Amino acid sequence: MMLFSQARGLPVLTLTDADEIGVLKSLTVDAPSGVVTHVRVRGRHSRKESVLAWGALHAIGPDAVLVRSAAAPSEVPPHHELPGLRILAETGDELGTVQDVVFEPETGRIEAVRTAHGDLPSDRLLGLGDYALVVRAGWAGT
Repeated sequence: MMLFSQARGLPVLTLTDADEIGVLKSLTVDAPSGVVTHVRVRGRHSRKESVLAWGALHAIGPDAVLVRSAAAPSEVPPHHELPGLRILAETGDELGTVQDVVFEPETGRIEAVRTAHGDLPSDRLLGLGDYALVVRAGWAGT
């Protein structure tokens, strides 16, 4: 398991020639399916951000991210920064804020959303937008 906060800032390197293309800035999540779909990379010598599909990654380790291809995907989904985002139950009740996200680096599968009240299992996730992460009501952490 790995936390989003541990992945942020890791160097992103091409697998075949070990060229550094930048640093991992953030991860894009599809909340209903509970998976990371894309990684966002800040350029090595600029503030320019590029997006890579999760499938372009070879590995995410504790020291670096290795990619098979630095080619941009044909479609880029909207990105919403999870850490710091409010959490709303489907009933409209505010449940706190996202502190971090636990994910499986081999698959991109979200395991849990870390909050001040404990870990929210990924099977509770319903939707994600600029305003909030929406989750199924009845989570025991509240």
